[in-house]
This record gives sequence, structure tokens and C-alpha cells, in this order.
Amino acid sequence: MRIRSLVFTGLLAALLALMDVAAVARFQRSYEWWDALAIALAAVCALLVVAGALRRGRRAERAPSPRWFELRANVVGLCALPVLALWGGFRVPAGMGSGPAGPAVDVSRFAKPWRQEPVQFVALGDSVSTGYGAGTGLGYFDLIIKNHDGVYPEMRGAELSRALPEFSVMRLAANSTNSLEHERVIEAMAEADRDVFGVICITTGGIDLIHPYGRGTPKEGAMFGATYDAAKPWIERFETRLDRMMRALKAKFPGGCAVFIATIYDPTDGEEDIENAGPIFWLGPWPEGMKIFEGFNAAIARIAEKHEHVHLVDVHKVMLGHGIHCRDRDNPHYHPDDPTYWYYVNLEDPNQRGYDAIRRAFLNAIADALEPR
Repeated sequence: MRIRSLVFTGLLAALLALMDVAAVARFQRSYEWWDALAIALAAVCALLVVAGALRRGRRAERAPSPRWFELRANVVGLCALPVLALWGGFRVPAGMGSGPAGPAVDVSRFAKPWRQEPVQFVALGDSVSTGYGAGTGLGYFDLIIKNHDGVYPEMRGAELSRALPEFSVMRLAANSTNSLEHERVIEAMAEADRDVFGVICITTGGIDLIHPYGRGTPKEGAMFGATYDAAKPWIERFETRLDRMMRALKAKFPGGCAVFIATIYDPTDGEEDIENAGPIFWLGPWPEGMKIFEGFNAAIARIAEKHEHVHLVDVHKVMLGHGIHCRDRDNPHYHPDDPTYWYYVNLEDPNQRGYDAIRRAFLNAIADALEPR
């Protein structure tokens, strides 16, 4: 009995201590009164539990049989846990919801083949293009090629494998890679045969912005926390790099290609409070982050406008209102019909419904560009 009591007390104290660490981390970024209250509650209850255990240990030498009131410290700690859990629940966004997400797609556009010659689908970029955070076959790139009929019955037939039936797939995206690495991947690609048409989907720039999470000195390719003045030349070089990448992709496909490049999404829904993002609040404030973010998206849009074979997929617009302020009715991007959260727990990637929304944006852009008129 004594050993079980000690184990229970130790686990309870550890849980309360973890809650206190989370509350301290949150308070350092927000200085909100409710976070300070959570710190005090968790700390006091953890100390009570430990003090109660020590007191019981001393008394056990004189009175081995525990008295009923000696359990009060643990009872207080147990009562505090659901209160702290409720605090944590209100500090993170809503669930992802269910049902179709994102823009509507006209399934009939994919009913007949658009072309019969060989097509190569290429995924380039970061973890958004690997489908990290989604289940097997539920990343946006997987879904644009072949719909998962069991999960998305309403999208049955809305897939490139029907519209472009003679296809092969090349997966060159990698998790946690930035635009500098993406250019090197493109440079290393083999040239396609002249009878092959390339359909390239690329997500790039997000890792350039969020890494190294404020834990190191900002630099090109990992600039979180940088000032706009420091980041301005990096933004300019990002645009120049994108230009080279688009030219290189065109050269890799002498039979022609279409590149579909996504804008970068904003998990703060335009509120610029990245320090409030994520369930464990691991990011610090970034006062000039939005200006740099907008510079990246503007660069992506200019490159898409500049090259005839490049097409913009406005993922930023599709995901707005489904970030950390999805339940905020005062947010200009609030969706009263679907106030749900479309990001994975790591904040960098979408969750399942987020990928569905991105898939739909890509399908519409690809159909607009490639469907015969």
C-alpha cells in the first residue's frame, strides 16, 4: 500500500509540474492573467502534494495507519488537474471538424481524358508535399492523383489519374527542407523524354520562414525572428531563386510542363500573433514576421505571373480562418459555417481536412490550366 501511494503521489506531482512548465512557457509569451493563475495553481498544488507525501512519511514512523485527512493534498491535486486541463483546452484551437473542406470542385471536369501522351506528376518542396501529418494516401499530392473514395466519396472521380491516364509519379519532396535545398533537387533532376509532359506541384518557402523556431540566429533559409531589414535581401534572393527554379523545370521537360506553386499559409489568420500558435506554445513573438511573410507570398505571386508555364495555387487564401483564430468571431476570416482548425499538431503542416482543402485548390488550378477548352 505504501509503495502504491508513493507511485500515485509521484505521478500526480509530475503531472502538475508539467502543467506548470506549460503555463510558464505560455506566460513568457503572452503575459495574460489567466496564464499567471495557471502557474500559481499548478505550482501550489504540486508543492502541497509533495509536502503531504513528506508529512505522511514522517508520521508513518509513529502511526503506520494513515488517517483520512492525510489524503487531502492528493485530493486537491486531483481536483486541480481538470481545471488546468480546461485551461489548456481553451488555449488551443478547435478540432478539425468533419466533411468536405475548402473550395468546391466540379467532378465532371475530370470525366474525360485531357490528353493521351505520357505525363509525369512531380511532387517538389517541403513536408506539405510529402503529406506529413495526413494518413496514408491522404496528402494533397496523393489525393490529386487518386481520390480516397472511402474517406471522400463526394470527390469520387475528381482525380488526375482519370484526366491524364498515361502517367508516372516522381516524389522529390522532403520534410523540413527550404527553398535553397529545393533548387538543388531541381538541378539534380534528370531530363525527361521529349514525349513526356510534366505536371509539377511545389510547396516552398514555409521552412525558410519558420525555422529555426527562434532558437538560433536568423539566417537565409531559417529566418524566424528576423527583422524586415535583415530579411529584405533574403526575400529578394528567394524570388531570384524561384525564377531560376521555374526556368530549370521548363528545361527539364523539353516536351512541355506546367508548374503549380502554392502560396504559404498563415496559421495566425492574419492576427500576427505567432507566439499564441501551437498546443505547447513553442514560438516566441515575431514583431516583423507578417511583413516578411507577405514579402515571400508576393514573390511567389510575381514569379507565377512572370512565367507562362507557372500557375499560382492560393493555399494561403484557402487556409485563412482555419488557424489559431478559427473560433474568433471578430476575425475577418471567421467561417461561421465551419469554425474548425486545419493544422497538424506541429503547426508547420496541415491536418487531414487541411490537406483536403489544399487538394481541392490544386485540382481547380490544374483543371483551369490543362483542361481542353
